[in-house]
Amino acid sequence: MASEDKELVGARHTIPAATFVEDVDEYMKKSGTPAPDALLKMLEDNLNKYRFMESNLAQKKRRLKAQVPDISKSLDLLKHLEKKSGDSAELETRFMLSDGVYAQGSVAPTKTVGVWLGANVMVEYPLADAQALLSRNLSQAQKNLVHVKEDLAFLRDQCTTTEVNMARVYNWNVQKRRRQQS
Repeated sequence: MASEDKELVGARHTIPAATFVEDVDEYMKKSGTPAPDALLKMLEDNLNKYRFMESNLAQKKRRLKAQVPDISKSLDLLKHLEKKSGDSAELETRFMLSDGVYAQGSVAPTKTVGVWLGANVMVEYPLADAQALLSRNLSQAQKNLVHVKEDLAFLRDQCTTTEVNMARVYNWNVQKRRRQQS
């Protein structure tokens, strides 16, 4: 259970939280950064890191959104094959050769299927084992999708906080320069 909890935590705990700068004067004193330009540069670097992480998570979300329907279709097909496994008649179907290209074919009743694992690896499983594997994969993909969505929301909040901080430091610097000129 403990290892399962660690798995479900998501990336949120590895994403550094942006702290809101309430009082820029105090923050400048605490940070030890004498020039606001250096602080702005640091905040901009953090914002770029957040955007990079957001880009990676958005890509992962797109991949998971495509993966969930594929796994569901495979599970439906396995259930159909399991129903037809008792029949002695061949199953007429169409096989996808490439995008938009299909070939007519027939499938003899079978008790095993090949499951594509990726990385040029296909493993033959009994129907029940394949169904259990794909069910676990579907469940995990759905959980991962939920966590990625949560992490994306958290990252967007961090980006907003960092952008607000940058604006506050910039405005503080403008006001400071105006006071010095007066």
